Amino acid sequence: MTQLETAVPRAAERSERELQPLPPTSRHRPHPVGAWLVVAAAVSWGLWELRAETSPVPLLNDSAMHEQMVQFATSRFSNGHLPLVDWYPYLGLGSPQFLHYQSLPAMIAGLAGLAVGPNTAFRWSTYLLLASWPLCVYWCARLFSLRPAVAAACAAMSPFVSSFIGLGFEQKAYVWIGYGVWAQLWASWTLPLAWGFTWRALKDSRYLAPAILFVSLTICLHFETGYLALAPIVIWPFIAPQVLKRVRSAAILVVGALLTSAWVTVPLIYYGRWAPTNEILRNTPSANGYGAGRISRWLVTGQVFDAGRLPVITLLVGVGLVACCVRWRTDRTGRAVVTVFVVCLLMAFGSTTFGPLVAIIPASGDIFFRRFLMGAQLAGLLLAGMGAGLIGRTLWALLTRHVPAVGAKDLQDRTGKFIAVFLILVIGVVALIPALAQFRSYDADLAAQVSYQEQADSTQGQQVDSLAAYVAQSNSGRVYAGMPSNWGPTFTVGEVPVFKYLESRHVDEVGDTLRTESLMTDPEYYFDENNPGDYPLFGIRYLILRTGTKPPVPARLVMVRGQYSLWTIPNVSYIQVGTVVGRITENRTNLGMRSIPLLHSKLPQHSEYLAVDFGGTSSTASSARSLDLVPSSTGALGSVTQQSADLANGQASATIVARRSEIVVLSASYDPGWTATLDGKPAKTMMVAPALVAIRTPSGTHHVVFRYSGFPYYPQLFLLAGAMLIGLAIRQVRILRNQSDPKRQLD
Repeated sequence: MTQLETAVPRAAERSERELQPLPPTSRHRPHPVGAWLVVAAAVSWGLWELRAETSPVPLLNDSAMHEQMVQFATSRFSNGHLPLVDWYPYLGLGSPQFLHYQSLPAMIAGLAGLAVGPNTAFRWSTYLLLASWPLCVYWCARLFSLRPAVAAACAAMSPFVSSFIGLGFEQKAYVWIGYGVWAQLWASWTLPLAWGFTWRALKDSRYLAPAILFVSLTICLHFETGYLALAPIVIWPFIAPQVLKRVRSAAILVVGALLTSAWVTVPLIYYGRWAPTNEILRNTPSANGYGAGRISRWLVTGQVFDAGRLPVITLLVGVGLVACCVRWRTDRTGRAVVTVFVVCLLMAFGSTTFGPLVAIIPASGDIFFRRFLMGAQLAGLLLAGMGAGLIGRTLWALLTRHVPAVGAKDLQDRTGKFIAVFLILVIGVVALIPALAQFRSYDADLAAQVSYQEQADSTQGQQVDSLAAYVAQSNSGRVYAGMPSNWGPTFTVGEVPVFKYLESRHVDEVGDTLRTESLMTDPEYYFDENNPGDYPLFGIRYLILRTGTKPPVPARLVMVRGQYSLWTIPNVSYIQVGTVVGRITENRTNLGMRSIPLLHSKLPQHSEYLAVDFGGTSSTASSARSLDLVPSSTGALGSVTQQSADLANGQASATIVARRSEIVVLSASYDPGWTATLDGKPAKTMMVAPALVAIRTPSGTHHVVFRYSGFPYYPQLFLLAGAMLIGLAIRQVRILRNQSDPKRQLD
């Protein structure tokens, strides 16, 4: 019998023994110093390599929006407001972003920003969460009862995961030159603990409280990661004995987690019809998943764990997977990890493979299925650790048999053990050399680009800051400085596109598309910069262009700073007076496509609007394409004589003169939280295409005020979550007291 054949059943026996509760006399074990040294080395490597992340430079990717949310949260907290109920004005013509989006990370960092500043809080949270992730992976592995050495191997590999898509639990997903999916980074800490405590809670009810806590936290921090936290609760009760007991524990866990996270999920469901689907990505693999064939090829060829280098982690995942399958009947932990690995892969296949069957997943139309590959990466790290542990034990057996210094007679000798462990560690380090070299090069590139950006900020950044300060002072309209789909990415401050740079300066802009859950986010993607009518529709008063570039519409030059020029478009502001000339049908799935004919027409230029039947409740409504979009000749319309906008506080007002029965349009994304008064009396709001807020007004001079108020039932939901947390804390205290009482332990 070979060493591998003898190692597998022995490992299975050890795994089963570790799953049993420890007797009181065994609870105090020596600390695994060697394992902690490995974890400390992995964390220290990250702290050193990623130090460029703390540099105060504008952000290059999606992190620009996340940092802006942190800035907004700090501002609202400092004024005694709750960001959840406030209007977030800066992107997509505004939205209740903190309600529709996973905003708990921004609020936590925003609170920290009260002490250290929001930008510092954002950057250091990214740096510390990413660099210290091996700690969380180690803790997760120990919760699955893996040996300290195996858990340390999982932690040592965790910083070096690299996939083809780059959006999983890996460095490229978060750093400055990566994708910047910052909210997912927070959930990368809670998901491993949610899995670990869930696995224990299904067997031992003493772990239900921490399991509920970490599952609910994962849901609140990042919605798609929340699905991964819930998925094992559905499958794990059926892979071990005492199914009914485990199902009962699973039911308690799900109900507890959903009640604790209700302050996030209930408003999301309540306002779900006002959150659009992403029409641009809806029929692409980004939303539908890459399918079974493509992901399977990536898995086999190393593109899930080792993209761009030798597939060392992939090979260890394979060894661990085979070992767990060999001992399937005896190793419950192996079964748990393998099943969650497979389930995450199936979820990542998405509707590309399963078509309409994905409808069994709640809110499947709003999910980016490709993100579920991160769950397979986490489970794969556990499998890779098991594979490394199996190889290590096999090497140990070979050393003790064939190397005299560590032979059976000297096994208790520390020198022999030290030699064996040292040799195994050397082999492990050598195996990781391709990953170390790859990430060393990547992080050097990160540091170089951040350094270049710091230099650009001191020159080009100051020039753009002058223009942004002028716009902020006037506060009379939005800014346009290009889009990702046109010349915007090449018009930069250093490496950062100007439309991204403006996000760090609290500028209300049009251009950084598909960032929010506002109803105007899809129509914004189809904004036509060559159509003069689109500028008043989107409330764009200012253009920032490269010096020497002619504006696409009539505009007046305001100032020039180096290679950046500020232009203003006359008679454009947040509030316009217009008239309704037709009616169309729209819903949250087709706002963008329905808007294309309107955005290419001359109706907006003549202040002529289409009323919207949202959801298609009227049989007389039609599509914009079927309407005659030629402006009518009804004569001059009314005008705005005075206006004031403070959208960050959810308010805008104007004095208008209407020549006849007309409408007053606020260039802000429609939401049922918008209310209005006309001369001090309540006025009913309506939606006009693409998805703007408006009210009807009779002829004459009138004063109009728009106000936004958010979801009203947060206090009740906070009380529910608080009661759940207090109950869980009391339960956990009682459990700890029972554990510390020898008499109760004996009972």
